[in-house]
Amino acid sequence: MITNQLNLQIMTEEKIIIPANGYLMLFLFLILLFGSIALIPITETGWSVFGIIAALVLAFGFLMVQPNGSRVLLLFGKYVGTVKKNGFYWVNPFYTKKKISLRASNFDSERLKVNDKLGNPIMISTILVWRVQNTYKAAFDVDNYENFVRVQTDAAVRKLASMYPYDNFADEGVTEDITLRSSVNEVSNALEKEIDERLSIAGIEVLEARIGYLAYAQEIANAMLKRQQATAIVAARHKIVEGAVSMVEMAIEQLNKKQVVNLDEERKAAMVSNLMVVLCGDKDASPVLNTGTLNH
Repeated sequence: MITNQLNLQIMTEEKIIIPANGYLMLFLFLILLFGSIALIPITETGWSVFGIIAALVLAFGFLMVQPNGSRVLLLFGKYVGTVKKNGFYWVNPFYTKKKISLRASNFDSERLKVNDKLGNPIMISTILVWRVQNTYKAAFDVDNYENFVRVQTDAAVRKLASMYPYDNFADEGVTEDITLRSSVNEVSNALEKEIDERLSIAGIEVLEARIGYLAYAQEIANAMLKRQQATAIVAARHKIVEGAVSMVEMAIEQLNKKQVVNLDEERKAAMVSNLMVVLCGDKDASPVLNTGTLNH
């Protein structure tokens, strides 16, 4: 039982091999081919023909691996190993050679329409940078690893969008520490972790994952824009009123402290009202000068 498990584990792991030198085998191939051709007029036996056929069979074993490239080798359906080191090699002519690129690739997903945590429809897309890390998993654990990247990335984006709200709306008592719009780094880290977990089964390494596009869906975009503008106006008004109250309070305190003028409660209320109108008004106030006494 334990032996079978160990054998299964060995078969599912990537095996890096370095085949025979291709230049040496190329030299032997040329000698065998041209030597057999030269012996045809001399000998009447079939050895020359056999030599030519053998040379042609050997030609199928030549293998060239480019930088950041790899070749997965199979012998009648059995995994033999993976060649990752770039160079010119020769392998068994009966090996099946599957090419897998180890270069970094970009994937810009389509804009997906999903609902955020609050149920608002949004449009979202992601930009993914990935590369193959384990050639065995990429070749045999999934049917098509490139299509697997696309499907799992879309699934991860849909899941992430449903976990966070698009934005905070404090007026409704909804306050979230992480939102899709404002928490860019936190959302990107969560997205990268989610995609990396999904693609690990295919031997894919996630280098970077970022949200490429984010907006409300068209049917609620105008309403949400007006809502955001109203929220901003209310917040600005709140700051203005807060500052005006502070300034009025400071003015009354300074007048009483320096005893510039003694005001009763009624005149304090009138002064407060006038100052609040001046400080909180949208337009510049037109002052009216009192040339008489305070009693008029």
